[in-house]
Amino acid sequence: MCTRYISPDAAAIERHWHIGRDDAWRGAELFPRSPGAFIRAARDTTEAERELVLGQWGLIPWFAKAAKLTFATVNARFEEVVHKASFKDAWRHGKRCVIPAWSFDEPNWESGRNVWWRFRRADGAPWGLAGLWSTWTDPATGAELESYTMLTINADDHPLMRRMHKPDPRLAPDRQDKRSVVSIEIEDVDRWLHAQASEAARLVKPPAVELIDAGPAFM
Repeated sequence: MCTRYISPDAAAIERHWHIGRDDAWRGAELFPRSPGAFIRAARDTTEAERELVLGQWGLIPWFAKAAKLTFATVNARFEEVVHKASFKDAWRHGKRCVIPAWSFDEPNWESGRNVWWRFRRADGAPWGLAGLWSTWTDPATGAELESYTMLTINADDHPLMRRMHKPDPRLAPDRQDKRSVVSIEIEDVDRWLHAQASEAARLVKPPAVELIDAGPAFM
């Protein structure tokens, strides 16, 4: 699971994704429940346009009684989004998004201790990570709060991502359920945001190993 990443500022997002600029976003290193930027299909038009939105990293499902949850929703297992209560409404209604990231961090335990690795793109471009979004309405005040989650997919067969996270000694090496984020390539952004769910699902896979420049984050 990914629990920290570095987001580009609004100007870099505008340059790469050709989206309207929101100067309020200056970029940041993000942790769970931090405010962050994400790209979704524009809601106020029937055209296939995009909009940049600021919201909480950690999806707040529509049924939540309060914005602060007692369970984690910064990551969503793609294999569960159809039926898991926190995410199924967003998936069913096509609330998919792209999360801009210069890099993301994952824990490597090959040495017997946690060594954080940083994952950048080998081409120097920002990642566009797949996610889901939600607009939650506070039942007490009527105020709306935007939020999002980052999708993950099984990576037991990925030559690099399977090396991340602490192994479970109770499970066989090919049954660890190691996880990876999902990269939406620039040519697939509109397909991810606007296509039917069955078509969008075809894009859900770990990033190709040749796209990745990774190593220990702190030397």
